[in-house]
Amino acid sequence: MSSNYLDIIRPGINTTFQDKGRDHLYHIGIPFSGAMDNRNYLIANKLVNNNLDSAVIEFAYQGPHIKYSGEKINCAITGDVIFSIKKKDNEIEGNCYQSYQIENGDEINIISTNKSVYGYLALGGELDLKFQWNSCSINTKANIGSNDGKKLDVGQRINLKKINSNKDIKKINYNNTKIENIRVMRGTNFDYFSEQGKQIFYEKEFIVSKLSDRMGMRLEGPKIENIVNTNIKSEGLIKGVIQVPADGNPIIMLSDHGTVGGYPKIGVVASVDYDRLVQMVPGSKIKFKEINLSDAETLFKLYEMETQNLLSQI
Repeated sequence: MSSNYLDIIRPGINTTFQDKGRDHLYHIGIPFSGAMDNRNYLIANKLVNNNLDSAVIEFAYQGPHIKYSGEKINCAITGDVIFSIKKKDNEIEGNCYQSYQIENGDEINIISTNKSVYGYLALGGELDLKFQWNSCSINTKANIGSNDGKKLDVGQRINLKKINSNKDIKKINYNNTKIENIRVMRGTNFDYFSEQGKQIFYEKEFIVSKLSDRMGMRLEGPKIENIVNTNIKSEGLIKGVIQVPADGNPIIMLSDHGTVGGYPKIGVVASVDYDRLVQMVPGSKIKFKEINLSDAETLFKLYEMETQNLLSQI
C-alpha cells in the first residue's frame, strides 16, 4: 500500500480523472474524452512539474474536499475556482495558477468554480490509476477509463505511485477570458436548413441550457427551421459538431459525445474556441460567427502557440 494518498471527504458534483484523452478509437465507438479545457489542464501540470500528459482531477461547479496523507507534495488548481487549504490549525484562501506545498494531514477544499464550469487539480507526482487504451480519462456515460469509469465518491482513497523530487513553487499570471461569439464552420448538412434558419443561426442569440454536460451542450433560443429532413442516416460525429434535432434547438457535441448521430449538422465549432466554450455556464448567451476552414486552422495554430508561450513562462 502506498504511504502517500488522498482521502475523498466530499467528492463534489462531477469529479473525474482526466488526461489528454484517447486517439484513433472513433471507429469502434469510443470518443476522445480527456480534459474539457485543455489549456487549463496543461497549465495545472506544468505548475507542479509534471509531464504535460499526466492525469489530473477535473471537477465541475463544486469540487472535492480532500485530505492528504504522506510526504510533502506540490499541488495547483487552475480555472476560475474558489478554494482553501487547511494546514493544521491554519486555513488559507487559495489562489489559482500558483503551486502550494502540502504535507501530511493537510486538506484541500475546492468550494466552487466562479462563473465557469470546469477546474483542475494537479498533484506533483503520479496518481496510481488504471489506464485503458493508453488513457486514464473517465467517460461516465460508458463507464470507460480509470476508477471503473465512474465519478469519484465519498470515502474513496487515491494512492500516488510517486512524488516529484522537484518541489519548486511556481506561479503564472493568467486570466480566463470570456467569449460570446463562437466561431464555426459550415456543417455537412448546412443546406438542410431554410435561409431564415441559417440567418437565425448566425444572427440570433442562444442560451446555454441546464441540460449540458461533458457529452453535449444543449442550447435554447429561436428555432432553426429544417426544410429537408430532421433525421438522416447515422453518420460519424466529431467534437464540436452542432446538430439540430426536430425541435430546432442546437446541440453542441463535447468531449464525451457519441461517435455517430442522425441529426443534421449545421456547423462545427472551431477548435480555437473550444476551451472557452465548455466553460460557459447555463444561462450564458452564445452567438455564432462563420469562418472558413483555412482561418480556423490559422487561429488554432496561433492559440497553440499562445498556450506554449504561457507554459514557457512557468
